[in-house]
Amino acid sequence: MARLFTSLLFKLKEKQNKQTVPPLLADSGWPLLPAGAAPIDRRRIGATRNGQREAAMTCRHVWHFALVLALAGCAGTTSAPLQGGHGHATDALPAMDRAAMDAESEAFVDTTRRKVRELAHWLGEEVNDWFGDKPFSDGGKVSHGRLGMRASWREDDGGSTSVRFRARFDLPNLKDKAYVFFGQENERELISDQPEAFTREQQLLRESRRADQTGFLGLGFNLRDYVDLRIGVRGGIKPYAQARYRRSWALSASNRAEFRETVFWRVSDGFGSTTAINLEHAYSPSLALKWQNAATITKETDGFAWSSSIGMFKTFGDTRLLSLEALASGETDAETDVGEYGVRLKWLQPVYRDWLLAEFIVGHFWPRSHEDRERDRSWAVGAGLEMRF
Repeated sequence: MARLFTSLLFKLKEKQNKQTVPPLLADSGWPLLPAGAAPIDRRRIGATRNGQREAAMTCRHVWHFALVLALAGCAGTTSAPLQGGHGHATDALPAMDRAAMDAESEAFVDTTRRKVRELAHWLGEEVNDWFGDKPFSDGGKVSHGRLGMRASWREDDGGSTSVRFRARFDLPNLKDKAYVFFGQENERELISDQPEAFTREQQLLRESRRADQTGFLGLGFNLRDYVDLRIGVRGGIKPYAQARYRRSWALSASNRAEFRETVFWRVSDGFGSTTAINLEHAYSPSLALKWQNAATITKETDGFAWSSSIGMFKTFGDTRLLSLEALASGETDAETDVGEYGVRLKWLQPVYRDWLLAEFIVGHFWPRSHEDRERDRSWAVGAGLEMRF
């Protein structure tokens, strides 16, 4: 995925250079060339090399901005130095220097997001040109843009890191009924349309970038208000398709229900389906009880693979969320119906503006495999950053 970003950014810079670099003038002072030889545009060569270096640097910024933000956050939250010669105190930085450092950190974060959004817009323009002559600026937009990085660890499963990325493009040449989507996600969860609450990422399970994650690209069609059809490829040239139905109802002033059905197809095991039902009761505008359920059936599952969670969700303002849930999962025809159950405590809050969010999860789980007679006990922790663009 990093190579893909670097390649796309390099193409963007090369395209800009072709549009902005003027032709070489005869009296520019460059040495004369042999007769019949084509002149060498040294400025364009330099600009292309600069574009390649800038693309590589921007890609590194995208993958490492989490570390920089963490270090910047630690620097900004450290306690004030001791006064009066007690302990190993250090002199505080001048206020102007500290302000300059804060401004530089903010500029770096804003620049990183702007570069990612420019990349997405450029890709939208390129894909839009495949379907007609209407420019992307005439009603086109990028929506649902997410770039997330996460690290997790479980006693029974070890540690892992993951990078997820997705975006949706509404293209003028496809009118209002179709859209393009692409990104990188967990392969099984992408195809089965697994609810977020029951993803391996949220359950703090190990993920292998090569075995579990895949890049994908697809085309979606809004057939009706609640029905859409998606056709795509993932992991190279491996096609898959989805037909999705989503509907929600307000049962009363404080009760709400949501139903989602996804029928999917892929080459390896044919057809399958995922059913999700969620119920919510609001005690107040900021406190709610949620019961979430999902069941998936494929050729590979023993009966239905099911997951369920119930918990309290408390919001603080518009963007801070605290939740405590009890959850369980298993397969109906397996030797052990309940493969795992546990509790999960999660905190979500913005760390910069309203589009860079940090998430922290602590959980305790009781898994049981087919061979074990007794359940194991496992603590788990996870942390992640998500940039929305």
